[in-house]
Amino acid sequence: MTDVLTPERPAPPTPRESRPEQHGSAWWLRRSTATILCAIAAIYTLMPLVWLVFGVTKTLPELYSANGFSPSAGFHVFDNIADLFRQDDGIFARWILNTAGYALGGAAIATLLSVAAGYAFDKFQFPGREKWYAVVIAGVLIPHTAIVVPLYLMMSEAQMTDTYWSVLIPVMVNPFGVYLARAYSSGAIPDELLEAARLDGASELRTFFSVGLRLMGPGALTIFLFQFIAIWNNFFLPLVMITDNDLFTIGQGLFTWSSADGQNPDYTRMVVVGSAVATIPLILLFIPLQRRWRAGLTEGGIR
Repeated sequence: MTDVLTPERPAPPTPRESRPEQHGSAWWLRRSTATILCAIAAIYTLMPLVWLVFGVTKTLPELYSANGFSPSAGFHVFDNIADLFRQDDGIFARWILNTAGYALGGAAIATLLSVAAGYAFDKFQFPGREKWYAVVIAGVLIPHTAIVVPLYLMMSEAQMTDTYWSVLIPVMVNPFGVYLARAYSSGAIPDELLEAARLDGASELRTFFSVGLRLMGPGALTIFLFQFIAIWNNFFLPLVMITDNDLFTIGQGLFTWSSADGQNPDYTRMVVVGSAVATIPLILLFIPLQRRWRAGLTEGGIR
């Protein structure tokens, strides 16, 4: 009986041999391209901020004569900030309080309404649920500037222009927040947990506040940050609704100073310093909450 000789099989390729392209020129080209694109995006994003930081250190003549990306030799930061809060009887401090009130109040109410609406669209069955949800999401597609004039006419009919409510009420609604809340609710709140709460005798309202709202905390924080930043940077709505200088937001007030620099050239320096100061609350809010904010963006998509 003869043995049948079988051809020898080649040894399986090593991980390094199986993907040689990882160490080839094509891999380095892709990596270098991605790095260069990220560097360009970072430079494009940071250049205005760097110019603003250097601008805070300069006097008015240095803003026009010196290099924009070099600090002043005299380092006039504290003098500029002190002049900012003394300008026009300290009106800038009032603008900061106004903006903080609009942003905190509007973001808090918009977050609660968005989380409640998203929870309801996800967990409750009612006639026309998907159609009503589509109507709400359609609000994301409408540019904000397109509805400012109708909002102004409505506020004018209600005699609410030139009041806090003319700015606060429109920012209490956030269709994109409803979308985020529903997506997060579907992945973060098990239906079995809600059924257990109902079997224990909890009402729907208590189930939402005791179970649903607590589990949706990271998602609610994400919605709050988005809405807070949007309101803080909102310019067109206050510009249309408010003419009283004491009710201005920071953006509206700085725009007024910038428009009046022909009467007082020092307003240019105040606008630069005020723009830098206006970014500080956003940095102080965003950096400590960055980790939870990123978690809120990702956890809602995981079942």
